[in-house]
Amino acid sequence: MSIENIRKQDPEIAELLDKELNRQREGLVMIPSENFASPAVMEATGTVCTNKYAEGYPGKRYYTGAKYIDMIENLAIERAKELFGAEHANVQPHSGSSANMEVYGALINTGDKVLGMNLAHGGHLTHGSPVNFSGKRYEFIPYGVSKKDEKVDMEEVRQLALKERPKIVLCGTTAYPRKVEFEKFAAIAKEIDAYAFADISHISGLCIAGAHENPVASHDVVMTTTTKTLRGPRSAIIMCKKEDRYHDLYHPDSKKDLAGMIDFSVFPGMQGGPLEHVIAAKAVAFKEAMTDEYKEYQRQIVKNAKALADELMNQGLRLVSGGTDTHLMLIDCTDLNITGKEGANKLADLGIYTNFNMIPFDTRTPFNPSGIRLGTPALTSRGMKEGEMKKVGVAIAAVLKDLDNTDAQENTRKTVSELTEEFKLYPDITYA
Repeated sequence: MSIENIRKQDPEIAELLDKELNRQREGLVMIPSENFASPAVMEATGTVCTNKYAEGYPGKRYYTGAKYIDMIENLAIERAKELFGAEHANVQPHSGSSANMEVYGALINTGDKVLGMNLAHGGHLTHGSPVNFSGKRYEFIPYGVSKKDEKVDMEEVRQLALKERPKIVLCGTTAYPRKVEFEKFAAIAKEIDAYAFADISHISGLCIAGAHENPVASHDVVMTTTTKTLRGPRSAIIMCKKEDRYHDLYHPDSKKDLAGMIDFSVFPGMQGGPLEHVIAAKAVAFKEAMTDEYKEYQRQIVKNAKALADELMNQGLRLVSGGTDTHLMLIDCTDLNITGKEGANKLADLGIYTNFNMIPFDTRTPFNPSGIRLGTPALTSRGMKEGEMKKVGVAIAAVLKDLDNTDAQENTRKTVSELTEEFKLYPDITYA
């Protein structure tokens, strides 16, 4: 896998691609939403499928010449359904944010109520943040974690739902280190005649492998991005039941067809031509996810996260909720007398990539918060296990406890160098 044609056509871009490959190879990528797609997935995104415009769906296109594109998209659809146990799958959404918009557009009207997790407590921008389209277009009722243990109290969620009677109960997180109790969320939605909608963008790989509860059976609609733990291309899919159980209550003038409502919201509702080269990459990623090796990889992500969390706490750092059940964790930098931004930037200077992040009940701003979010999907993709996580934990803690300690910084650089040299990334790719 090379970029020789790019090098001939645009050496300036080729040089920057060389540098980015080396940055990924020579650093420890610990941002929970980042991962390393396989060479096969990356190759698929650069195929001739990028040349084909294919508005519509397989067998129902508005352009001729879509015979093989239809076959590729159908493979992606069938593999997604098999992986997650879904009745229906739409593989055309371009991203998680657009997919969430398409779900809302299918199920509810502007101004309707939705129950979603507070961004500052671990939710996502599209779960009702007032600066996002979701918070501007719909009336979001936020729930969060309790102060006593920084975990979601499901009875509090239920009481809030009973009081507000939203049309959608949305669960799913981007910075919550504990398991999401999907069946309880689904039961709450059913109790108030609301759609149960799960955003599993961060944990979909764990759901496939049985390392986390899979909400597809219990929920009306499930959305996931196809990167992060899933380890595919940067995109998304929507899965749903075929039948709209609230047809008579909310959509009496339409067919009792939830799958059709979702499809129509994606196209022609909010998108035109799908990115068929990315859909081909999704199909490849879904096939990779069907292997036993992939499922073991997902289980190792969780083992690694627990080992890393334990070591960080052993070194005296405070983690939000006292640990993790998933692939990520949040360091509270308050007692370290630094901000999350200062800590994350210092780690990045040393080759450890995390992101600064709000923590529950944060007194600081989103752009300069008190927390650091980090996780283990990408390091696990490189083959690292619990022993390596302990080394990383020691290095991170030493730096954060004293940002001016040059000895700690030098030791961390050495740890990063040793680990990246032992666990090589993309050894067969020769950009430079």
